[in-house]
Amino acid sequence: MSISTAREGHSYPPVQYQVGREAIREFATAVQADHPAHHSVDAAVQLGHRDLIAPPTFAVVIAQRAEAAAVTDPEAGIDFSRVVHAEERFSHHAPITAGETLTAATTLERIRVMGTGAMVTTVTEITTYDDAPRATVTSTLLVRGEEEGEA
Repeated sequence: MSISTAREGHSYPPVQYQVGREAIREFATAVQADHPAHHSVDAAVQLGHRDLIAPPTFAVVIAQRAEAAAVTDPEAGIDFSRVVHAEERFSHHAPITAGETLTAATTLERIRVMGTGAMVTTVTEITTYDDAPRATVTSTLLVRGEEEGEA
């Protein structure tokens, strides 16, 4: 099945994510984010936060859970085995904090067909339960097309 541009603009049901302290600490360690506010509640509180603060790129953990709906949508026709991650952009509105329950909603923003492949852009809005924005994550995937004679 090839990619369907008819799915451009389609929004998927939101997913929820409970932000945990250990998830923040583990992510911070993995990306070598050594700021004390990512590891110590006391350090975060001293900076005026109520709990640990996630590193800025932690938003991708939440966004990818929501983006999975677009990538696995049979009507979109994305063959994940042919996906190459092209770009990730973050717009931060407020820090992501341990203890928050966040909602992530993804829209298949743009599908640009290029030969037998396509560039697929999703936009995921991450908010709190009361719709306070935390981050907007824009992800672009290159979906490689099949070569002639390939099955």
